[in-house]
Amino acid sequence: MSGVKNSVFDIVGNTPMVWLNKVPGDACGARIAVKLESENPAKSVKDRLGWAIINYAEEEGKITPGKSTLVEATSGNTGIALAMLGAAKGYKVILTMPETMSLERRCLLKAYGAEVVLTPASKGVKGAIAKALKICEATPDSFYTKQFETPVNARIHEETTGPEVWKATDGKIDYFVSGVGTGGTVTGVARYFKKQGSECKFVAVEPAESPVISGGKPGPHKIQGMGAGFIPDVLETGLLAETITVPSADAIAMGMRMPKEEGLMVGISSGAIVKAAIDLGSRPENKGKTIVAVVPSFGERYLSTAMFADLKKECENLPICTPEECS
Repeated sequence: MSGVKNSVFDIVGNTPMVWLNKVPGDACGARIAVKLESENPAKSVKDRLGWAIINYAEEEGKITPGKSTLVEATSGNTGIALAMLGAAKGYKVILTMPETMSLERRCLLKAYGAEVVLTPASKGVKGAIAKALKICEATPDSFYTKQFETPVNARIHEETTGPEVWKATDGKIDYFVSGVGTGGTVTGVARYFKKQGSECKFVAVEPAESPVISGGKPGPHKIQGMGAGFIPDVLETGLLAETITVPSADAIAMGMRMPKEEGLMVGISSGAIVKAAIDLGSRPENKGKTIVAVVPSFGERYLSTAMFADLKKECENLPICTPEECS
């Protein structure tokens, strides 16, 4: 039975790519393809990072299944990946995250058996990191996975995501657009492409309300999964051609359009990335160019957020047929 994988560890990566056919509109002269990281087993690009953290730490003898406790500060998706893969391997997982993250994310983490510690919204991701460090100090055999710092973050994208995009496109793309949570995706893919001699330009996306990569000040925003309020150590800004900022409202609006027009259920950060890619492709000088944009996560885990607030109310108030109408 060679077609049956040994475990969930063996089905991370090798995600599909599709062209966007409707949302770009006539004003966009470039072709835009999306890399559907939402098709990973726990439905986000962070499954790759979770795989890398656990796999490489085991190889180096830093963690042992059934003994070690994995600890991370997360806005949700890295935590979900660690919880999923930790459950499969037999690790206890403790995760800290800001209270502003969606209810679906909390539920998913608990469903995988992880312990969840919520931190005050006012402290942001830095507060979650501080709490995670304290948990590590108080927990025997703990391993702080350091998603914002660990070199395996960019490494896994250089070893997997980059080659996958290159193979799918024959290396013939002009722009690669990615949101920045930890910075691992855009850094790793850029490293791979540059080693192939590609002239592809790499573009980061961040919330307009928290434009730290662009040189602005951090601030609250609604784009979960990006815009941590600081420049992560993993991100190599020298690899970037530019950074595009997207307001939360625009990210939400595009995230809502994607399932209705493309049949792709995506999250808020995906909306921001696609919006940035369309804006980029609408520049006159980019007519005829090819752009690849990352869809980091699946939309279902955002149903309790502002993106689906109106839809939720509509569904709660749907009329019910009378018994006679159903006879």
